[in-house]
Amino acid sequence: MTLRPGSLTRQQLYDRIREGSKDEVVLEEMIRLGYWPDGAEQPNPPAELIRRRGEISRAIADLHRREALWRDPDAALKEMHRRRKKAALERRRETKLRGARGRHERALAWHARRDAEILHLGEGVSAGLSGTDADPRALKAGLPALANPKAVAEAMGISLGELRFLAYDRPLSTVSHYRRFTIPKKTGGERTISAPMPRLKRAQYWVLDALLARAPLHEAAHGFVPGRSIVTNAAAHVGRDVVVNLDLKDFFPTLDYRRIKGKFRGLGYAEPVATVLALICTEPDVDAVEIDGQRLYAARGPRRLPQGAPTSPALTNLVCTRLDARLAGLAASLGFAYTRYADDLTFSASGEAAGKVGPLLKYVHAIVAAEGFTVHPDKTRVMRRGRHQEVTGLTVNERVAVPRETLRRFRALLHGIERHGPAGRRWGKGGDGTVLQAALGFARFVRMVTPEAGAPLVAQVRALAERHGARQAPAQPRIATFRARSADGVAPLARWWIPAARPLPAPDPIIAEAEAAEAEARRKRQDGPGRVPGRSGLPAVGLRPAPAPEPARQADPVQGDRDGTPMKPWMAVLGVFVLFQAAAVLHPGLGLLVLVAALAIGLRRWLRRRRGR
Repeated sequence: MTLRPGSLTRQQLYDRIREGSKDEVVLEEMIRLGYWPDGAEQPNPPAELIRRRGEISRAIADLHRREALWRDPDAALKEMHRRRKKAALERRRETKLRGARGRHERALAWHARRDAEILHLGEGVSAGLSGTDADPRALKAGLPALANPKAVAEAMGISLGELRFLAYDRPLSTVSHYRRFTIPKKTGGERTISAPMPRLKRAQYWVLDALLARAPLHEAAHGFVPGRSIVTNAAAHVGRDVVVNLDLKDFFPTLDYRRIKGKFRGLGYAEPVATVLALICTEPDVDAVEIDGQRLYAARGPRRLPQGAPTSPALTNLVCTRLDARLAGLAASLGFAYTRYADDLTFSASGEAAGKVGPLLKYVHAIVAAEGFTVHPDKTRVMRRGRHQEVTGLTVNERVAVPRETLRRFRALLHGIERHGPAGRRWGKGGDGTVLQAALGFARFVRMVTPEAGAPLVAQVRALAERHGARQAPAQPRIATFRARSADGVAPLARWWIPAARPLPAPDPIIAEAEAAEAEARRKRQDGPGRVPGRSGLPAVGLRPAPAPEPARQADPVQGDRDGTPMKPWMAVLGVFVLFQAAAVLHPGLGLLVLVAALAIGLRRWLRRRRGR
């Protein structure tokens, strides 16, 4: 605790006088109170001499203490042990401080590296994240250049931490990036659909539109390709003598993380970028369990393409590029035409080539197995001329058209609605109240396949909808705003939540203590010399650095001070009190003499001021 000037006790004054000299203490107090201008030339005694004598007195006193100490061997040994222990503790403290600073510097470097790189994304998938084998020349034409995962995050418009959160492979997690549900299959059973949550869907839309849509595809692929459809897939097989249709078994689950990553590597991307993109586009089978009231998601099996993600169809076309090339070459050598729509393989031929169905099926099975797929044994059909030939649900005997039986049933539905109303009628999987909406959708489908047959059906359904007051939903835009903004790397919503940045690692408490001690030492050095601590631990107040020289000015006759600076009353009273205490320590009479002299000087100054007024 710092005491106010003038409030020192007698013991503290004794300590200060014993460490220096009486003259030095009196000089310090007189300088502090303004009776003796610091740095000014004075006749006797000179300030420098008094200070020098005080320093010599302190040095002599220290030598006397050391001499007294070494006269006693036991005391000297204890002092030596004390000094050695103090030095050892200081070295230990320095070692601990050096270690703490090293750990903190490494933590800061690791924090900075985490902000610039992705170093771990789970067990079994992080081996290639530290690779730097990016070769811009190997990148396919038209694809965006992505040097590292940070460039991927910047292109998506998200932070590196969010990309790490979306791509991390967790065997057990409290959150799931997908919403799972089932739909019935055409052939019986149920199909599991994994719909990505908005945050992951945003990243997948960017991968789809900014990357996969620009990758080259084989011309035999018709599924999920802009400008192609089931109509173009079926048109290649119209009027053929034989049509062969095969189906790939477990098509989406067969495409696992390893194959998807290899396809991104084949596009020319480095190992870290291919790893992140493959993790974004795949997921493992998940079992939802509840433990102690908390819902957890446990991964089961390897990661693979989810049915329901917007990137999955485009990735199947990329992975099957080599399969399409090999099957197209086989078909051309045997005189067949080949197309593929997702997992549906179709071959057709006419003339002599129509008799080579056996060799075709043999080699197709071998090529499909070599590419890592399996032909479904129950879904292989050979359709010859003279019977119904169908490709992807459309008739191809003479032209591409909707099956005649389906059109007959649809016209019967419209006739029944026109005569008896829509109540109790259904079409497809829609309910009773949505029959007109389902009928309008099918009429538009017929118009897409055969415009001359579908246009009258669309007009008829719209007329029925107006008659029965059915609400017609407006056609949705082909690319929603969410997808468009995601492809541009912009947050789809203005209120889109952005995760907070990871805070800096906190330093060790010993570092904070050392910094505080260094700051205190700097503050003391800035205060200037002259504040020498006494034996009692209190600072020797009073010595101030010499003030900057001021321009000479004429003495004021009213004030009567030599330096022209008036003295405040409280300063005079405080100075008299301190001088009285210092003199009384030496002799009571001397203290009384100092008090009388101070009163005389004060009375003289007061009379001079009165006379000046």
